[in-house]
Amino acid sequence: MDSKKRSIVIAVMVAMFLGAVEGTVVTTAVPTIVKELNGFELISWVFSLYLLTSAISTPIYGKLSDLYGRKNVLTVGIIIFLIGSSLCGISQTMYQLIAFRAVQGLGAGSIFTVTYTIVGDVFSLSERAKVQGWLSTVWGIASLAGPFLGGFLIDYLSWHWIFFINIPFGIMSIILIQKNLKENFERKKHKIDYAGTAALSASIIALLYGVLVGGESQSFYSLTMVVCLVITMIFLIAFYFIEKKAEEPIIPFDIFTKTNIIVNIISFLASAVLIGADVYMPIYMQNVLGFGATISGVSMAPMSVAWLISAVILGKAIPKYGERVVIALSSTILVISCALLPTLTVSSPLLLVIIYITIMGFGFGGSFTTLTIVVQSSVDYSKRGAATASNSLVRTLGQTIGVSIFGSMFNLSIVKYFSKLGVQGVEPNNLYSAASVNYGVSIDQIKASLHSGLYSVFILLIILTVVCLTLSFILPNALKEKRA
Repeated sequence: MDSKKRSIVIAVMVAMFLGAVEGTVVTTAVPTIVKELNGFELISWVFSLYLLTSAISTPIYGKLSDLYGRKNVLTVGIIIFLIGSSLCGISQTMYQLIAFRAVQGLGAGSIFTVTYTIVGDVFSLSERAKVQGWLSTVWGIASLAGPFLGGFLIDYLSWHWIFFINIPFGIMSIILIQKNLKENFERKKHKIDYAGTAALSASIIALLYGVLVGGESQSFYSLTMVVCLVITMIFLIAFYFIEKKAEEPIIPFDIFTKTNIIVNIISFLASAVLIGADVYMPIYMQNVLGFGATISGVSMAPMSVAWLISAVILGKAIPKYGERVVIALSSTILVISCALLPTLTVSSPLLLVIIYITIMGFGFGGSFTTLTIVVQSSVDYSKRGAATASNSLVRTLGQTIGVSIFGSMFNLSIVKYFSKLGVQGVEPNNLYSAASVNYGVSIDQIKASLHSGLYSVFILLIILTVVCLTLSFILPNALKEKRA
């Protein structure tokens, strides 16, 4: 591999690290941010809009890179990401932070799409496997370094720096890409499915808004929720007919085989469980147990280590035992780990939390690795890219919608806790403000209210993992049969 290719590898790895570390850093920092900005009730929006804009923009960036070149589109995406990061860093209110996170997500959509395309363009088949391995390592490093870096910056500087730290990495990646990537690409004429993208986006936004407003109104059956669900259905029906007629649909429906549909449902639910753990375990450790952000971040690291070990071991088991067995085993581990979470109290030892998180990591590693392989094997080679992209979109939607529902349940439980005590006016957005003191609410009661919210989230995680386990038994064992 010559020096130009090595520089491209470094540039791609830095860009990938930029996007990968963002998730783990922010989840560690969120408990501190929402406490300072008085925004517990808006916590799910911090993740929802970021995930939503990145999901919607992903297929568009893929086609734009064919029209205008990989390095130009990736550069634009990184610049948008850095602008969003800078604005997040200077945010003074939760509403500003949420809006700027949406800008960040628009840039992230390019990073996760175009980097893999560059690898396919530049490197030979033999080199590609090695580079893909390095990119996987970047995700592992980001999972380990992100929580620690986020905790360190919060404890010794401020939460604003978790966004500013992205800037030097982004600039480095842009310089390396522009300097070393020489493109002789043939411009392909594509018809971007704007109508399909708009219809899908509108349906997702309507659903997301309905879920969040339903939680805030203390009823999932409010008029707003019903109206949003109706609007969601209208746009989904419109999306279906648009995609049927589109020359280049954003999601071609012929990729959805029976196996593909089951795998996508499991991926959706497992992704919701993952975002639930990533967001609410740091809240438990910091706001209930009282540990600092650094300790919280380091405590999340064993999940990533277990994830990598499980991915390697269970990935090799697929040809011998088949995908059904491996996914069922992984789902069983997830059920066990989630079933343990409700046993956590306001004074549980940190070691117990780390053990539960580690068990969960083993389940996630086997699940997501195998699900990706099954999706790619469920369709013909010519449709593999579309199938993989749709699975990625489903996972992002699982996280987006999941974190919204968890946020609504979390907020409702806190309000109900104080209502039972006969205390009115204390809500998630003023837990730590002077209003709480005026109502005579103690720190112990605040911790207890947060624990009640977390308990309801943990119960829902158990239900979701049980559904995953049940669906896994429907899967075929086609990968095992092929080997036989």
